Amino acid sequence: MYIAPLNTDLLLSEAQKEELYVKLVEQINKDFTFANESVDFATDSTPIDLKRQLHEKIYKLIQYKFAEYLNLLYIIDVSEEQVKKLDGSDLVDLAEQVTFLILKREWQKVWFRNRL
Repeated sequence: MYIAPLNTDLLLSEAQKEELYVKLVEQINKDFTFANESVDFATDSTPIDLKRQLHEKIYKLIQYKFAEYLNLLYIIDVSEEQVKKLDGSDLVDLAEQVTFLILKREWQKVWFRNRL
């Protein structure tokens, strides 16, 4: 049964433990490409680097390309309800929380695909 990790660090360590980290990075790259946001997160990057780079990308999208940010959330299928619950008063914190929601949704896709 799928149980969503409680934070980014737990999610990334679970992905490594289940040897699905590379697939997670590939899924993130794929969905960003579908959303016409070019990224190329290296599959051999550390979880800390991935987390930092993804956070920076989300921060920049929120700040400078908001329509593209919304499109990305739609493509990835991040819950609109969860996004609306976030506190948007601090942009850095918001980007960090959205990064976690994106990772959580991407992990869910990879995890389920691996179980089928």
